[in-house]
Amino acid sequence: MAEQLLPYQLTILVLGLSGALFLIQLAIVDIVAIKQKHPPGVAVAQDPDDWLFRCNRVFANSNETLGILVLVVLFALFSGADPLWLNALALVYLASRIGHMLCYYIGQKLLRSIAFGICYLSLFGIFTTGLSAWLK
Repeated sequence: MAEQLLPYQLTILVLGLSGALFLIQLAIVDIVAIKQKHPPGVAVAQDPDDWLFRCNRVFANSNETLGILVLVVLFALFSGADPLWLNALALVYLASRIGHMLCYYIGQKLLRSIAFGICYLSLFGIFTTGLSAWLK
C-alpha cells in the first residue's frame, strides 16, 4: 500500500467490507426471489409487508448510497483529510448500513429510518472532512 494511504487503511477496509455487505445483500435477494419463484425481470410488488420487497429495497438502498460513498471517500482521501475523522466516519457509515439492513429485514421502520439518517450524516461528514482539508 502506498505510504500516503497508510493512515487511511481503516477507510479502505470499510470500502471493501461495504462491497462484501452488498454482495451478501445481493445473494439474499436472489435466493429469496428464487425460493418464491419470482419471474426474472418482473418488478417486485410494492408491498412493504412482503419479504422479497424488503430484501430488494435493502439492496437497492445500498446501491443508492454506494456512489456517494465512493465519491466522498475519494474526495477526502485526495484532499488529505484528517485520517482520524475519515476513518471514524467510514466506520459509522458501515455500521449504519448494517443496522439499516437488519432493521429493514425485520420490518423495524423507525429504527431503519434512524439508521438511514446516521448513514446520511456519516456521508455528509466524510464530505465535510474532505472539504475542511481545503480550508486549512
